Amino acid sequence: MNRFVEELVTRYPVLKSIAGEIDRAAALLIECALQGNKILTAGNGGSASDADHITGELLKGFIKKRPLPPETVEKFAAQNKPGAVELARSLQMGISAVNLGNAQALVSAFGNDVNPQAAYAQHLWALARPGDVFIGISTGGNAENIRLALMAAKAAGVKSILLTGSKNGVCCQYSDVVIAAPEKETFKIQELHLPIYHTLCMAVEEALYCE
Repeated sequence: MNRFVEELVTRYPVLKSIAGEIDRAAALLIECALQGNKILTAGNGGSASDADHITGELLKGFIKKRPLPPETVEKFAAQNKPGAVELARSLQMGISAVNLGNAQALVSAFGNDVNPQAAYAQHLWALARPGDVFIGISTGGNAENIRLALMAAKAAGVKSILLTGSKNGVCCQYSDVVIAAPEKETFKIQELHLPIYHTLCMAVEEALYCE
Protein backbone atom coordinates (compact mmCIF):
# COMPACT_ATOMS: atom_id res chain seq x y z
CA MET A 1 0.00 0.00 0.00
CA ASN A 2 1.20 3.49 -0.82
CA ARG A 3 2.80 5.09 2.23
CA PHE A 4 0.64 8.20 1.95
CA VAL A 5 -2.49 6.06 2.08
CA GLU A 6 -1.14 4.33 5.17
CA GLU A 7 -0.52 7.72 6.79
CA LEU A 8 -4.01 8.88 5.81
CA VAL A 9 -5.84 6.02 7.51
CA THR A 10 -3.67 6.46 10.59
CA ARG A 11 -4.79 10.08 10.84
CA TYR A 12 -8.37 9.31 9.76
CA PRO A 13 -9.29 5.82 11.07
CA VAL A 14 -12.80 6.22 9.65
CA LEU A 15 -11.23 5.77 6.19
CA LYS A 16 -9.69 2.36 6.91
CA SER A 17 -12.64 0.60 5.29
CA ILE A 18 -11.91 2.28 1.92
CA ALA A 19 -8.09 2.25 2.09
CA GLY A 20 -7.95 -0.32 -0.70
CA GLU A 21 -9.97 1.88 -3.08
CA ILE A 22 -7.84 4.93 -2.26
CA ASP A 23 -4.70 2.90 -2.93
CA ARG A 24 -6.10 1.68 -6.26
CA ALA A 25 -6.88 5.27 -7.23
CA ALA A 26 -3.35 6.35 -6.31
CA ALA A 27 -1.92 3.59 -8.51
CA LEU A 28 -4.10 4.65 -11.47
CA LEU A 29 -3.05 8.29 -11.13
CA ILE A 30 0.63 7.43 -10.73
CA GLU A 31 0.58 5.29 -13.87
CA CYS A 32 -1.20 8.06 -15.74
CA ALA A 33 1.30 10.74 -14.68
CA LEU A 34 4.39 8.59 -15.25
CA GLN A 35 3.25 8.03 -18.83
CA GLY A 36 2.83 11.78 -19.37
CA ASN A 37 -0.95 11.64 -19.60
CA LYS A 38 -3.55 14.02 -18.18
CA ILE A 39 -5.66 14.01 -15.04
CA LEU A 40 -9.14 15.49 -15.62
CA THR A 41 -11.47 16.57 -12.81
CA ALA A 42 -15.07 17.76 -12.46
CA GLY A 43 -17.66 18.41 -9.78
CA ASN A 44 -20.58 20.67 -8.86
CA GLY A 45 -20.88 23.33 -6.16
CA GLY A 46 -18.43 22.61 -3.37
CA SER A 47 -17.20 19.64 -5.34
CA ALA A 48 -16.39 21.97 -8.25
CA SER A 49 -14.08 23.79 -5.86
CA ASP A 50 -12.58 20.45 -4.85
CA ALA A 51 -12.01 19.61 -8.52
CA ASP A 52 -10.17 22.92 -8.90
CA HIS A 53 -8.23 22.30 -5.69
CA ILE A 54 -6.97 18.98 -7.05
CA THR A 55 -5.68 20.51 -10.28
CA GLY A 56 -4.07 23.33 -8.32
CA GLU A 57 -2.04 20.88 -6.26
CA LEU A 58 -0.94 19.00 -9.38
CA LEU A 59 0.00 21.87 -11.67
CA LYS A 60 2.68 23.23 -9.33
CA GLY A 61 4.67 22.07 -6.33
CA PHE A 62 2.53 20.69 -3.52
CA ILE A 63 4.68 19.31 -0.68
CA LYS A 64 7.78 19.35 -2.90
CA LYS A 65 9.36 22.34 -4.65
CA ARG A 66 9.71 20.55 -8.02
CA PRO A 67 12.46 22.77 -9.46
CA LEU A 68 13.20 22.62 -13.17
CA PRO A 69 16.11 20.28 -13.96
CA PRO A 70 19.45 21.94 -14.82
CA GLU A 71 19.20 21.03 -18.52
CA THR A 72 15.86 22.85 -18.71
CA VAL A 73 17.28 25.90 -16.94
CA GLU A 74 20.00 25.90 -19.59
CA LYS A 75 17.35 26.16 -22.33
CA PHE A 76 16.10 29.35 -20.71
CA ALA A 77 19.63 30.67 -20.31
CA ALA A 78 20.35 29.96 -23.99
CA GLN A 79 17.74 32.56 -24.95
CA ASN A 80 20.11 35.28 -23.66
CA LYS A 81 17.13 37.37 -22.61
CA PRO A 82 16.82 39.47 -19.44
CA GLY A 83 15.21 37.53 -16.61
CA ALA A 84 15.26 34.18 -18.42
CA VAL A 85 17.32 32.34 -15.82
CA GLU A 86 15.39 33.99 -12.99
CA LEU A 87 12.14 32.82 -14.58
CA ALA A 88 13.45 29.27 -14.93
CA ARG A 89 14.41 29.24 -11.27
CA SER A 90 10.93 30.45 -10.33
CA LEU A 91 9.05 27.86 -12.36
CA GLN A 92 8.11 24.44 -11.00
CA MET A 93 7.51 21.13 -12.72
CA GLY A 94 3.81 20.45 -13.21
CA ILE A 95 1.61 17.40 -13.61
CA SER A 96 -0.85 17.77 -16.49
CA ALA A 97 -4.30 18.39 -15.03
CA VAL A 98 -7.50 20.08 -16.24
CA ASN A 99 -10.63 20.99 -14.30
CA LEU A 100 -13.44 20.52 -16.82
CA GLY A 101 -15.49 23.21 -15.10
CA ASN A 102 -12.95 25.93 -15.87
CA ALA A 103 -14.14 26.58 -19.42
CA GLN A 104 -17.05 28.96 -19.05
CA ALA A 105 -17.35 29.76 -22.76
CA LEU A 106 -17.66 26.06 -23.57
CA VAL A 107 -19.91 25.21 -20.62
CA SER A 108 -22.31 28.11 -21.30
CA ALA A 109 -22.36 27.73 -25.09
CA PHE A 110 -22.79 23.95 -25.05
CA GLY A 111 -25.38 24.24 -22.30
CA ASN A 112 -27.34 26.83 -24.25
CA ASP A 113 -27.01 25.26 -27.69
CA VAL A 114 -26.99 21.53 -26.97
CA ASN A 115 -27.34 20.02 -23.49
CA PRO A 116 -26.19 21.62 -20.21
CA GLN A 117 -25.91 18.24 -18.51
CA ALA A 118 -23.43 17.04 -21.14
CA ALA A 119 -21.05 20.01 -20.99
CA TYR A 120 -18.46 18.17 -18.88
CA ALA A 121 -18.76 15.15 -21.16
CA GLN A 122 -18.13 17.36 -24.20
CA HIS A 123 -15.06 18.98 -22.63
CA LEU A 124 -13.70 15.58 -21.65
CA TRP A 125 -14.42 14.15 -25.09
CA ALA A 126 -12.49 16.96 -26.76
CA LEU A 127 -9.42 16.64 -24.51
CA ALA A 128 -9.20 13.05 -23.31
CA ARG A 129 -6.91 10.41 -24.76
CA PRO A 130 -6.40 6.76 -23.74
CA GLY A 131 -4.17 6.69 -20.67
CA ASP A 132 -5.72 9.78 -19.10
CA VAL A 133 -7.66 9.50 -15.83
CA PHE A 134 -10.91 11.30 -14.96
CA ILE A 135 -11.78 12.14 -11.34
CA GLY A 136 -15.51 12.83 -11.00
CA ILE A 137 -16.81 14.19 -7.70
CA SER A 138 -20.42 13.75 -6.63
CA THR A 139 -21.20 13.58 -2.92
CA GLY A 140 -24.58 11.97 -3.52
CA GLY A 141 -23.37 9.96 -6.48
CA ASN A 142 -26.30 11.00 -8.68
CA ALA A 143 -25.03 14.11 -10.49
CA GLU A 144 -26.18 13.68 -14.07
CA ASN A 145 -23.35 15.70 -15.60
CA ILE A 146 -20.81 13.53 -13.77
CA ARG A 147 -22.61 10.35 -14.88
CA LEU A 148 -22.47 11.48 -18.51
CA ALA A 149 -18.80 12.46 -18.18
CA LEU A 150 -18.05 9.01 -16.78
CA MET A 151 -19.78 7.46 -19.80
CA ALA A 152 -17.73 9.63 -22.16
CA ALA A 153 -14.55 8.64 -20.31
CA LYS A 154 -15.33 4.96 -20.78
CA ALA A 155 -15.92 5.43 -24.50
CA ALA A 156 -12.67 7.41 -24.80
CA GLY A 157 -10.62 4.68 -23.15
CA VAL A 158 -10.05 6.80 -20.05
CA LYS A 159 -9.97 5.26 -16.58
CA SER A 160 -12.17 6.94 -13.98
CA ILE A 161 -12.26 7.56 -10.25
CA LEU A 162 -15.44 8.61 -8.45
CA LEU A 163 -15.25 10.52 -5.18
CA THR A 164 -18.60 10.16 -3.49
CA GLY A 165 -20.30 9.30 -0.18
CA SER A 166 -22.05 6.24 1.16
CA LYS A 167 -25.39 6.83 -0.59
CA ASN A 168 -24.59 4.34 -3.37
CA GLY A 169 -25.64 6.72 -6.13
CA VAL A 170 -26.01 5.74 -9.78
CA CYS A 171 -22.56 7.10 -10.73
CA CYS A 172 -20.98 4.23 -8.79
CA GLN A 173 -21.99 1.91 -11.64
CA TYR A 174 -19.96 3.89 -14.17
CA SER A 175 -16.56 4.35 -12.50
CA ASP A 176 -13.50 2.09 -12.44
CA VAL A 177 -12.64 3.03 -8.85
CA VAL A 178 -15.25 4.26 -6.36
CA ILE A 179 -13.99 6.06 -3.26
CA ALA A 180 -17.09 6.32 -1.08
CA ALA A 181 -16.41 8.39 2.01
CA PRO A 182 -18.31 6.68 4.86
CA GLU A 183 -20.72 9.56 5.51
CA LYS A 184 -24.17 10.48 4.20
CA GLU A 185 -24.39 14.23 4.84
CA THR A 186 -22.86 16.36 2.10
CA PHE A 187 -20.64 18.53 4.29
CA LYS A 188 -19.28 15.51 6.14
CA ILE A 189 -18.51 13.76 2.87
CA GLN A 190 -16.69 16.84 1.63
CA GLU A 191 -14.70 17.04 4.85
CA LEU A 192 -13.34 13.57 4.13
CA HIS A 193 -12.81 14.16 0.43
CA LEU A 194 -10.17 16.81 1.10
CA PRO A 195 -7.65 14.59 2.94
CA ILE A 196 -8.35 11.81 0.44
CA TYR A 197 -7.48 13.87 -2.61
CA HIS A 198 -4.56 15.52 -0.84
CA THR A 199 -3.23 12.00 -0.30
CA LEU A 200 -3.71 11.14 -3.97
CA CYS A 201 -1.86 14.31 -5.02
CA MET A 202 1.02 13.58 -2.65
CA ALA A 203 1.32 10.02 -3.93
CA VAL A 204 1.49 11.17 -7.56
CA GLU A 205 3.94 13.97 -6.78
CA GLU A 206 6.34 11.66 -4.97
CA ALA A 207 6.22 9.11 -7.75
CA LEU A 208 7.33 11.74 -10.27
CA TYR A 209 9.54 13.95 -8.16
CA CYS A 210 11.10 11.82 -5.45
CA GLU A 211 14.18 13.44 -3.96
